[in-house]
Amino acid sequence: MTAVGIVAEYNPFHLGHAWHLAQTRRLLGEDRAVVCVMSGHWVQGADCAITDKWTRAGLALVGGADLVLELPTPWAMASAEAFARGAISLLWATGVVDTLSFGSECGDAGPLRQAAEALDAPDYPARLRAALDRGLSFPAARQAAAGCPCLSTPNNNLGVEYLRALRHLGASMEVVTVSRRGAAHNGAETVECFASATQVRRLLRAGKGEDAARFVPQGTLDRLGEVTSLSYVERAILARLRTMDGSDWACLPDSGAAEGLPERLVRAARQALSLDEFYTLAKTKRYTHARLRRLALSAFLGLDRERPALPAYVRVLGLNGRGQALLREMKGVCTLPVLTKPAHSKALTGPARLLFEAEARYTDLYGLCFPTPRPCGLEWTSNPIIFK
Repeated sequence: MTAVGIVAEYNPFHLGHAWHLAQTRRLLGEDRAVVCVMSGHWVQGADCAITDKWTRAGLALVGGADLVLELPTPWAMASAEAFARGAISLLWATGVVDTLSFGSECGDAGPLRQAAEALDAPDYPARLRAALDRGLSFPAARQAAAGCPCLSTPNNNLGVEYLRALRHLGASMEVVTVSRRGAAHNGAETVECFASATQVRRLLRAGKGEDAARFVPQGTLDRLGEVTSLSYVERAILARLRTMDGSDWACLPDSGAAEGLPERLVRAARQALSLDEFYTLAKTKRYTHARLRRLALSAFLGLDRERPALPAYVRVLGLNGRGQALLREMKGVCTLPVLTKPAHSKALTGPARLLFEAEARYTDLYGLCFPTPRPCGLEWTSNPIIFK
């Protein structure tokens, strides 16, 4: 059996995600199994996922996925390059995924391949440095250095990083990109009854469930339960930031130690009375808001810049009947340990064991982001969701 792979956060699963799955099957055939690599409890925007990863995996299965695997936190909460490389490495390691499908604003893989080649060109670093020296923000400098207009939009950017990851990993997958429909990524508007996941989360966290229900599949809100907010742990994050010196900041992923960023972060943390104020005090054209958010949350979680190059195991979060058949095949060809229940983690050794233990700690902290805190230990007791 061959499968198509999708990388997602599903935070939460909405009608745009359902459209992407339906179009993927229309293009590749209804009989193709769909394997999703999904971010766990902490997501790339440096936020807590709207609800736990097992609930979100269940919603993905209802929406058309067959097998949902976890992208561990060190890659789920990383820059686009590391996020893509971690996710693609998991899909390739399964041994059963031969096609990658992703959404993009342009809907055409051609320009994205050209951009990927430009970013990997030998002269790109020098061109980027020259653009930064002209005072451009990092996103603008990156686009100017590559000379590719498609890099101006977020889903195109991720698509380019997926293509780069495929080449760097030697993963010979076919690529299909589906035109993104409706609202822009992170947008507050709605288009054609589609809203961005960001807008759906805003509505849910504001208690406007009836408004959010228009943009998610029927029954989604009944399955979500309590929704999270980073506001419940804001003072805990600030407490951690206030105790950090420059060497502590330098130990974080993407710390900017060589650029003098840690000392700026120390000063901002000691002045700020809120996380928003911290971001405002620390932000410059070179240091984007997203990067600062990731640094603050990395400090709270205890992430280390010396993370493994790639994920060291495959963790199953959910599956249906077709996913179970695919999993049986996968166990014979996967190049990484496959965890289908928490007890399997006890057989892990070395970096894989350390990664799972760290994920358990991240989940314990995630439990504090709910209106009613959740207990420690859920990583060791929660089994995959089975959808029948």
